[in-house]
Amino acid sequence: MERTLAIIKPDAVQRQLVGVIISEIEKNDFHIAAITTQRLTAAQAASFYDKYRATPFYDSLVATMSSGQLFVLLLEKADAIQAWRRLMGPTDPERAEPGSLRRRFAIDLQQNSVHGADSPETAEKEINFFFGERG
Repeated sequence: MERTLAIIKPDAVQRQLVGVIISEIEKNDFHIAAITTQRLTAAQAASFYDKYRATPFYDSLVATMSSGQLFVLLLEKADAIQAWRRLMGPTDPERAEPGSLRRRFAIDLQQNSVHGADSPETAEKEINFFFGERG
C-alpha cells in the first residue's frame, strides 16, 4: 500500500466541488486515511512550494494557494502516487485527458482544482507538512 497527498485547492472549494472530487477519489478505489481542512497563510504556502521559488509563477502560486480554504487528504492505494496523478491529469488542463479532474474542473494552470505529490520523496515530505507524525 502506497501513500500520497492530495489537495483540493481553494478554487475548487470556492466552486463547491469538494464532494464530486472526493466521490471520484472513492470511485477510483483510493482509501482516504486522513482528511483535514485549513487555510494556508502566505508564509505556509511559500514554504510548501519552496522548490518553485525561482520560477516566474511562484508568487502567483503562493497567492492562489493562500486565497481560501483547502482540503488535504492522505490517500492510500497500491501505486497511489501515479494513480492519483493519472486521475488529476497534467498541470495544464488543456493537455489533460477527457475525464481527468483537471480537464473537468480547472480554470487555468494555477487554479487547476487539485494538487498531488510527484514522487515518493515528495509525498512523504508533503504528508509530514500537513499531518506531521500522525500522517
